[in-house]
Amino acid sequence: MERAETSPSRRRLLKGTAFTVIPYALLPSPSADAHPAPVDHAHALWEPASEANYTAAKRPTSHPVDLVIIHVTQTTYKNTMPVFWNPAKQVSAHYVLRSADGRVTQCVREQDIAWHAGNWDYNARSIGIEHEGWVDRPECFTTALYEQSAALASEVCDRYGIPKDRDHIIGHHEVPGTDHTDPGPHWDWDRYIRMVNAV
Repeated sequence: MERAETSPSRRRLLKGTAFTVIPYALLPSPSADAHPAPVDHAHALWEPASEANYTAAKRPTSHPVDLVIIHVTQTTYKNTMPVFWNPAKQVSAHYVLRSADGRVTQCVREQDIAWHAGNWDYNARSIGIEHEGWVDRPECFTTALYEQSAALASEVCDRYGIPKDRDHIIGHHEVPGTDHTDPGPHWDWDRYIRMVNAV
């Protein structure tokens, strides 16, 4: 008995798409089928950034870690991930959090240097946490986002002996030389620092 074909053959797919350009945003993570690296945050999903978008290191031995830098993506979670996968973008962060449910995704191991701050010295000494949303849309900063981010930041601070205060947990806008404004005026710093310390 001949088996019914349940999906198009590879040959047919290749013939039909020979001249089709597929946007990189629609492609799966380049490492989706590769062996997953152990994550630094127990509840994180592992979606690795392109190796071209961060610097391999052995922190904290090679570089002390004494800052957490808070970012806002200025786009959706779904659109952020392909940027980190694209080697031409030259950008990454250690973590990305989804607004709706606070889902934590790790893209760069903490021992490595993510390119998130636009300042090498600050990249080398920090953990970068991106949050899905826009600086002018306070509704993006959900309770779930704050809770999961605060738990993550608290864990990072404990791991590296970072004080849980505004001198050591800073916004991207506070990095010397930056032209970024995130996390913006609607990020509730008082609430966030309280939550980081309450974990």
